[in-house]
Amino acid sequence: MVLLSGPNLNGNELKYVTDCIVTGWVSSVGAYVDQFEKMSAEYAGTKYAVATSSGTTALHICLVMLGVGENDLIIAPNITFIATINAIKYTRASPILIDTNELSWQMDLDLLEEFLVNETEQKENNCYHKKSGKRIPVIMPVHVLGNMCDMDRLINLAKEHHLIVVEDSTEALGSNYKGKHAGSFGLLGTFSYNGNKIITTGGGGMIITNDEALAKKAKHLTTQAKSDAFEYIHDEVGYNYRLVNVAAAMGVAQMEQLPAFLKRKREIITFYKNELSNIGDIRFQQVSEEVSPNWWLPTIMTDHQPALLKALNENKLQSRPFWVPMNKLTMFRNDEYFTHKDHSDFVYKKCLSIPCSTNITDEELKRVTEVIKKEFE
Repeated sequence: MVLLSGPNLNGNELKYVTDCIVTGWVSSVGAYVDQFEKMSAEYAGTKYAVATSSGTTALHICLVMLGVGENDLIIAPNITFIATINAIKYTRASPILIDTNELSWQMDLDLLEEFLVNETEQKENNCYHKKSGKRIPVIMPVHVLGNMCDMDRLINLAKEHHLIVVEDSTEALGSNYKGKHAGSFGLLGTFSYNGNKIITTGGGGMIITNDEALAKKAKHLTTQAKSDAFEYIHDEVGYNYRLVNVAAAMGVAQMEQLPAFLKRKREIITFYKNELSNIGDIRFQQVSEEVSPNWWLPTIMTDHQPALLKALNENKLQSRPFWVPMNKLTMFRNDEYFTHKDHSDFVYKKCLSIPCSTNITDEELKRVTEVIKKEFE
């Protein structure tokens, strides 16, 4: 089986993990955690980074720190991995789902602006939903598949309507908008290091920010809010959300290889575009000139999605459909969904992601395109 997006562990992972085991520093305190955080902040161009147990817990802690709670509404895209919306629900808030742009597959900013202008009002530097009267403190843009929307416009809309921006950049490590790294635009940003991400710690996440107080707060909350170095005194409800040193050791080794991984991702998407752009009705995600994506998960759009998925997987070329839109899932069906044409459902039914591990061989890439071409013949 050629994996869709498998881990590439050909660097110093074993050496650094062995060091953790030999020295006994395997838990949530250790030099590799500190080093991984430092490398992440420097790479993203932020002052601080706080390692967490997953991208989901990173998102959750961001919302907790901002005081999000029951009766609040959070703006998010309808096309995203479920972790984005789950993190909102963990705080007992509810999402307002904005339809996707049919070309870039990011949050539709025209719809967002229309929603903010027509459906909200501003009172005492806060944004409120007119229909329900509920507060809308946060907007959570998601950089879907490592692509990015017009961040200048999004940030301006957020400022105008008194929204705090928390970037779900869990798919966008290595992506930039006008030379600025994903996750560094908002007050807070997050990364994920799941096994299928561009770098992996097996499972893990990161919060990045330029706000010193929030960075300290995140580290405090993710370590059970322990306030005394010796006594077991905890000054508020905390969470066991810290990344362990063994996983961080993998992260350090992976960060060392990130430039090579990004280079290989660009080679992969270039190959796929050269081979498939003129095949049938296949088209790719639209990327603006201002965006330099990491091409985490090359995805194609076609009316023949079901047949291609079947053919690729039968040939042991692991391929996957897009995420089911959030408003189609049972637990989110009653949440607010702002759309005109339901592009989310259209994108979901037409898109499939194809093999793109950073250690995929050129021969395996050829196998993928040959199967696709054969189906169109």
